[in-house]
Amino acid sequence: MKKQTHALMGLALAAVLALAGCNSGSGTDAGPGSDGSGDAGTETEASYTLVQEGQLIVASDLDFPPLDSFEDGVPSGFDVDLSNEIGKRLGLEVVYLPPQNFDSIVPMIAQGGKADIGNSAFSITEDRKKEVDFTDPYLDSNLGVAVKKGAEAATEDALNSADKKIAVQAGTTGEAWARENLPNAEIVPLTTVTEAMAGLASGLYDAVVADLPVIGHQCTVSFTDCEVSIEIPTGEQYAIVVSKDNPGLTAAINQVLADMEADGTMDELKQKWFGDSI
Repeated sequence: MKKQTHALMGLALAAVLALAGCNSGSGTDAGPGSDGSGDAGTETEASYTLVQEGQLIVASDLDFPPLDSFEDGVPSGFDVDLSNEIGKRLGLEVVYLPPQNFDSIVPMIAQGGKADIGNSAFSITEDRKKEVDFTDPYLDSNLGVAVKKGAEAATEDALNSADKKIAVQAGTTGEAWARENLPNAEIVPLTTVTEAMAGLASGLYDAVVADLPVIGHQCTVSFTDCEVSIEIPTGEQYAIVVSKDNPGLTAAINQVLADMEADGTMDELKQKWFGDSI
């Protein structure tokens, strides 16, 4: 009888503590069990903070098709479908901020208060890991160099010249590669890959360096007078960016990514957006 009394007291105390859960800063504590759909027994380990209760707010540049884009005012692409699936499985409404400059997203997530995650084809790098946490990777990628079809300067040696202008998206691994491997050329950092490709097509730039899935898509769909002349096997991996102060959210997303791999959803999204090209 004494053991039973202690057990009842313990349950009552646990209930009081659960009801007394407090917010951290301006965000709201949440977790897989917070909407009644998950296992409440794991809520403490997987609890996380959200900018707005019930929402997963996402920051992206939304100009990196087929990963992400802004079609008729609506976010679209592989990363967008991925964010929506993560939100669905966590019981959260996914809300995208207006398109952000790519190189502003990591600092935004590190500072906190505006978005819960950055999902914009972020390659995992050591420099970025100093500012933010990454989830487990969800997609492998390499870099590519695009030139006008028939261009005389289509090789790395030919492009590494003082009279060549190489367009890149600012803050990307493409910019880093171009600066390291084409030191004699003029490297022009721009806001978006689309802007870079438009400049290439018009003759303003001699080449564009960007992620291979994106630059290949641009040459096939939007800028058909351009082509990928160099494929660079960098072995990059994309992951979602999360604040270092929110490890529970990283863990919750990692579980969703693992579930999506296991049940075939990730393969379905890859087939939808990349076909057999990835």
